[in-house]
Amino acid sequence: MRKSRLSLFKSTSMLISVVGIIMIVSTIIVVAYVGYSIVSSGITNEISSGTQYDELAELKAEYNNLSLKFDSVKSTYYVGGPDDVKVYSDAKLELARADSAIQNAQSALDANKPSNEVDSRIDFAKEKLKAADQAYNNL
Repeated sequence: MRKSRLSLFKSTSMLISVVGIIMIVSTIIVVAYVGYSIVSSGITNEISSGTQYDELAELKAEYNNLSLKFDSVKSTYYVGGPDDVKVYSDAKLELARADSAIQNAQSALDANKPSNEVDSRIDFAKEKLKAADQAYNNL
């Protein structure tokens, strides 16, 4: 009976050792996977934000060009009378909305908001800039 207890003890302790090793290996695998996910996500976000910075710089350049166009025709409309001033002011309001949308996208990018949120704000700014360009063309 003594030998059977000793044999049972040996097999139980061996089983505990094997299960412990399996748990340690699986823990290492899980930690490695989580670490890999975090690193790859960070790299993807950096690449995405680089593209977003480029798009935002392009939007700002378009806004500056459009703003210069508005300024060049400003005196023509202010000489024309109250109706012309109202038409110009309405168009200039669209430009102000575009500027606000661009600043909103910039603040989201600076605050490290999620990529999809920044993209949606950039798309909104593009729409507003297009509306301002259309308002200028209607002048």
